[in-house]
Amino acid sequence: MSRGEFLTKITIWFTLAGYAIGAAYLISNRKWRWETTARLVWTVSCIGLLIHVILAFHYYHGWSQESAYRETARQTAEVFGFDWGGGLFINYAFISAWVLDVAWWWLWRDSYRRRPRLLTITWQGFLLFIFFNATVVFVAGPLRWIGTALCGALVILWGVGRQFRRP
Repeated sequence: MSRGEFLTKITIWFTLAGYAIGAAYLISNRKWRWETTARLVWTVSCIGLLIHVILAFHYYHGWSQESAYRETARQTAEVFGFDWGGGLFINYAFISAWVLDVAWWWLWRDSYRRRPRLLTITWQGFLLFIFFNATVVFVAGPLRWIGTALCGALVILWGVGRQFRRP
């Protein structure tokens, strides 16, 4: 494994682990006891994602949008049987939304705490969808099992967590 491949892969797994930890804090702590820790983990994970994207564009795509689109299409064809690179734009939406979410939490904490429950559920559902695809659908071998376990643990936490229950 080359240095670039290692750095690109380790940053995404760092990001995904941070997402899982941050989401677990958010789901399980309705009274925001762990808010500072959760917000820090959430922020560092988002930064990890940005670093991952930079590394991927540098080491894998030579800073070419066309190369990234073609590779996304190839992977999608390999998994789903149709040649479509549009998932790249879903990733861009995901990255943008996560950056906005982090900024909202740091700049307007009280507003962030009072955001509508439906927005929180939708956002966390989208994150889990991306997380599941990144760790289960588009990964093979032992890492797929780790991704499956993390996704399953988050779903269980959502099911029993007080975050989404009515008071």
